[in-house]
Amino acid sequence: MDQPRQIIHLDLDAFYCAVEEQLDPSLCGLPFAVGRRPDQRGVVSSCSYAARARGVRSAMPMARALQLCPQLKIISPHFAAYHEASRKVMAHLHALTSLVEQLSIDEAFLDVSELPESAESIGRRLQAKIQAETSLPCSLGIATNKLVAKIATDVGKTAKVAQKSGSPPKALTVVPPGQEAQFLAPLPVNMLWGVGRKTAEKLSQMNVHTIGELATFPDSELAKRFGKIGWDLAKRAKGIDNRPIVTEHEVKSISQEVTFAQDVSDGNKLRQTLRRQSERVTQQLHKQGLTARTVKIKIRWPDFTTLTHQITLQSPAADQEVFARTAMQLFEDAWSVGKPVRLLGMGVSNLEQQPRQLGLWDADVSKERHLQEAITELQQRFGDEVIGRGFPEDEE
Repeated sequence: MDQPRQIIHLDLDAFYCAVEEQLDPSLCGLPFAVGRRPDQRGVVSSCSYAARARGVRSAMPMARALQLCPQLKIISPHFAAYHEASRKVMAHLHALTSLVEQLSIDEAFLDVSELPESAESIGRRLQAKIQAETSLPCSLGIATNKLVAKIATDVGKTAKVAQKSGSPPKALTVVPPGQEAQFLAPLPVNMLWGVGRKTAEKLSQMNVHTIGELATFPDSELAKRFGKIGWDLAKRAKGIDNRPIVTEHEVKSISQEVTFAQDVSDGNKLRQTLRRQSERVTQQLHKQGLTARTVKIKIRWPDFTTLTHQITLQSPAADQEVFARTAMQLFEDAWSVGKPVRLLGMGVSNLEQQPRQLGLWDADVSKERHLQEAITELQQRFGDEVIGRGFPEDEE
């Protein structure tokens, strides 16, 4: 008989804030939020547990956060520090096992089934090691599959935050094999993956409010009401999840966008924004050894109406000039002179690995690649403003 899997879900507690406290220890214990100020249309990217105790939440408009907590301190994000801290934490995970699935900068799954110790022992040692060597608090959920492990983390964090009121939870929650459905049964149905607001409303109309109530519904009835997702909901409600750890994720698109602090109607500024975004997208392509066939732009007007336009190139490219020229063409087709823009972005998709052999124009292609690599290296070392490509002045 096969042994049940041992899956650990790790989530760093208020990660951005924990890093900011390392950068500025005077923040410890204070209500603060990471993000942009209200006059810059800022939202809360992350907030300290002291701020959460006062009702502040991630993704909340910063203006609303200040209403709830007038003494809230607003901290501008330091993304380079976050990425470096994340890299150190993930290194600890990879030192344990090669079966690591990183979900985001502060969250990951590990499959420790092949290790001799119990998952709980491994989890407690890992939690203590990360705290000791990086000073970053984390919470863990342990179960036989990814679904239940993730929910276990959420349940543990919620309970610990309620108890500690203002401190990181540092929770560790274990769901023993065979008790998955029992663990999930009393939880609200919206904690289940695949249950968003609309699905939760529909389930409520069916008098289904907990995961346990959902689990008692006949599978065929759920499929009849929800289609294919109904079969998935039936399995998840019973704690069944056979998905493996995915150690690599295919990159499907690369993009850059900005929400302006104030609406922008200056065509030159908008075009320059697109050019800078084209440079950054090209940097990412070169870094990952990719080319792209499709170029797209995204524009949001002040009334929040959003449009996207795209063009598929005749051949794959990794050329900043090609991307900038194509994005500019899309922009000119969509924008009217003087019309204010709230958000502007560009990106590429239909990605492919760069060919290893150069084609007919070897010298030109090679020169362009080396030029772009040199620009990218200088910008990464000294900042985006140190160097860039020249463009002719725009006219309205």
